[in-house]
Amino acid sequence: MLKSNMIGNKITEARKKINISQAQLAEHLFISPQAVGKWERGESMPDIITLNRLAEILGVDLNYFSENFQSTTTEVTSVESLAKQPIELPSDELENKLSWNMSCENLVDNDFSGLKNLHQKLRYSSMQRSLFVGSDMSGLLLKSNNIDSCDFTSSNISNSNIQNSNLVNNIFKDCSLRETEFSENSIKGCDFSGADFTSATIKSGAFLKNTIENAVWNRTSFHEIQITDIVFEGIFKDCFFENCAFNGVKFQNSTLINTFFKNNEKLKRIQFIDCKVDKMTYAFLKNGKADMSGITLLTV
Repeated sequence: MLKSNMIGNKITEARKKINISQAQLAEHLFISPQAVGKWERGESMPDIITLNRLAEILGVDLNYFSENFQSTTTEVTSVESLAKQPIELPSDELENKLSWNMSCENLVDNDFSGLKNLHQKLRYSSMQRSLFVGSDMSGLLLKSNNIDSCDFTSSNISNSNIQNSNLVNNIFKDCSLRETEFSENSIKGCDFSGADFTSATIKSGAFLKNTIENAVWNRTSFHEIQITDIVFEGIFKDCFFENCAFNGVKFQNSTLINTFFKNNEKLKRIQFIDCKVDKMTYAFLKNGKADMSGITLLTV
């Protein structure tokens, strides 16, 4: 957890290092000098958005405000140059430093858009109506979260692990979800238009009434999941549906190649409309007693 006294000391240290007053720092933040004074005395603490702006102005990495951060010396000339050219630590150095941990927080109506190096954990947090547009959230662990009406458009959420969470009415347009694992989640009413699900795994939960127009399905796996009111379109290559339950599902104008359907419930309830499949996929569907009337076998 972040401590106000520790944060205040770090603000004071960084401010003095670039030789500006509390009043000058306050002017760049469009706040009162009294507010800066309270921060530095540990009487209050800036929110995460203000801390991000502080990092830019003071010429430090956002992780500088973490308790175990190992400071590095950097020569600077002015606040203006720092604001224009924020310092970025090499990725290998960042990995060795304590990163942000906002677990057990209630994050409502916040804007985290454009933030990078968000590899920290957000377990057990509630996030509502918050913006993460264009953010780097790769390698993230989300566990037991409630995520409602948030916007992750064009964010990198690849190689992440999302567990035991409730995801409702969120926007994941054009997101990278490559090699991300969703396990034991309820995912409902989300917009995944243009999202890249390459090598993603979705298992042990529910995938309900989501929009997936122009999503990328390549080596994507669905295991033991309830799939309801979903329209699949596009090309499916080397995908896997195993022990799934289908209700109100359509494959429309789709091409399925090496896509396996094994031990699924209610496979015959899937409606195939103008779909093309290869011989292997055709055999799996036929063996599962799927309705083959809207399926055409691909020619070599």
